[in-house]
Amino acid sequence: MANILVTGGAGFIGSHLIRLLVQKYPTDHIFNLDALTYAGNAENLKDVESKPNYTFIKGDITDFAFLESVFAKHHFSGVIHLAAESHVDRSIANPMAFILTNVVGTVNLLNAAKNAWQNDFTGKRFYHVSTDEVYGSLGAEGFFVEDTAYDPRSPYSASKASSDHFVRAWHHTYGLPVVLSNCSNNYGPYQFPEKLLPLMINNIHHGKPLPVYGDGSNVRDWLWVEDHAAAIELIYREGKNGETYNIGGNNEWSNIDLVRKLCEICDEALGRPAGTSEQTITFVTDRPGHDHRYAIDASKLENELKWAPSVQVDEGLRRTVQWYLNNSEWLERVTSGAYREYYKEQYQER
Repeated sequence: MANILVTGGAGFIGSHLIRLLVQKYPTDHIFNLDALTYAGNAENLKDVESKPNYTFIKGDITDFAFLESVFAKHHFSGVIHLAAESHVDRSIANPMAFILTNVVGTVNLLNAAKNAWQNDFTGKRFYHVSTDEVYGSLGAEGFFVEDTAYDPRSPYSASKASSDHFVRAWHHTYGLPVVLSNCSNNYGPYQFPEKLLPLMINNIHHGKPLPVYGDGSNVRDWLWVEDHAAAIELIYREGKNGETYNIGGNNEWSNIDLVRKLCEICDEALGRPAGTSEQTITFVTDRPGHDHRYAIDASKLENELKWAPSVQVDEGLRRTVQWYLNNSEWLERVTSGAYREYYKEQYQER
């Protein structure tokens, strides 16, 4: 039995990864460390919280003394680090929160792992999950590859780029066995409704305006979240120490085309006349420093570890829309301040 620590496991991507690991590896014990900030919701994992190989630990990665005590208690052989502040707009408004969690928190984890493993790294692994935003902005053509030069443009992407560099530095300086991945935009169930897809679906459902930055021409590559979780699991098990793997969905869409597609799917699902929701699209002032295009070349991961995305956007969008429409009460609860405070009190270590 291996004890594996997943940080940020109550978040969007983390909850899908936890579910996969708990169910696929019943002889491993999966520990979920999460601070339960606004985007972390322990309810996302109600279907696995009673499993004997799952433990939730409430805590903050910016607290180094706490991390050391957790590592000493549970003797982890692996860390999969997803805990992060991740919303670009919030990073523009409050960059220091992103520096503390994404940079200081990552270094705290690196030191806690290094100290706990006491330079005996046999059978150990530290996996850092990052973003394609560290590479900056692409023009109309080309793709990000693993050795694309870093060019972060927002406080969020700068904080993630910094954390990537620290992870590699701990590998080269101290010999810590690490792997990294940089992924494109994720979508699917359980995503906090500050992000584009759940925000738009929720607004469409309630007849609210659909705010689109600038002229909507910004392009993103969309990755089904369960495909991402499967890639993380594969890289953790089979990736090479010191290597970086890009994870992409091979699904490029401009923001405006994606929103129009969501309108089409939602109108159909809600029994509305075609074109009803598209009339509520509202173009708003563009985000400062808004990167024009991201696109991932995932051929290294596909060739070396035989991973490929299984869900294309048309299918994934329909599944996503149906999930949020079927779980409107979940959306209302996770945006309720009183509900979040209740869960912070209820979930300590269990």
